[in-house]
Amino acid sequence: GKQNCISSSTRGKKRFMNNKPPVFKGGYDPDDAQTWLEGIEMIFGAMRCLDEHRVLLGGYVLHDEADHWWRNAKQRLEVGGAFITWARFKR
Repeated sequence: GKQNCISSSTRGKKRFMNNKPPVFKGGYDPDDAQTWLEGIEMIFGAMRCLDEHRVLLGGYVLHDEADHWWRNAKQRLEVGGAFITWARFKR
């Protein structure tokens, strides 16, 4: 049958990481962020990732400043009861 991105979270993460996704560390250059998003979305497309899996996997390749930002943003959104979609993550 059709297999989506994550049939089990550890296997999905391993498949994702095997594709050597680009890492994003943050910073103020919007071109860097755009390049990172394009690279990661190509992998998501190839893996047929569902929206909620994209958010989970996208968080794995945020490092340094970007990781710190994501942890804070995620906490604020979850406390507010918001469901974090890929579209919201990208903003």
